[in-house]
Amino acid sequence: MKKQTALRIFWFLLPLVVGGLSALLTRQSMDLYDTVQKPSISPPAILFPIVWSILYLLMGISALLVYNRGCSSALLVFCVQLFLNFLWPLLFFNAQAFWTAFLLLLLLFVTVLWTVILFYRCRPLAGYLMIPYLLWIAFAGYLNVMIAVLN
Repeated sequence: MKKQTALRIFWFLLPLVVGGLSALLTRQSMDLYDTVQKPSISPPAILFPIVWSILYLLMGISALLVYNRGCSSALLVFCVQLFLNFLWPLLFFNAQAFWTAFLLLLLLFVTVLWTVILFYRCRPLAGYLMIPYLLWIAFAGYLNVMIAVLN
């Protein structure tokens, strides 16, 4: 396999792999969502893996589009936000550190917004494909803070 093809596959699959690893590391703690007090607009737990899978696919497509344009600084920021994304469920579910997780989520939101802007400048479609993720992070922030307040 050519190096270019391998790198394209890497950028496409990276978000799915990171998300899968995070899910694997938090699978024993996911029952927490069913036991904590939540705001009334909380989605059912079954919705989260579906939404995250779609978001990770969109992120992978975006990263691939940006890689194909050679925008390495945008991909560096993308990796930072992906790392923060990986850490959040560990803090929220495993450590049950709701407020710390919320602070991390604020940092994640800013980093994702930065990624959206950089991706848009590199390839507008890549930026647009990241917007659902940014909106989901905002909603996750609301859920996170409400769970922290209610529990």
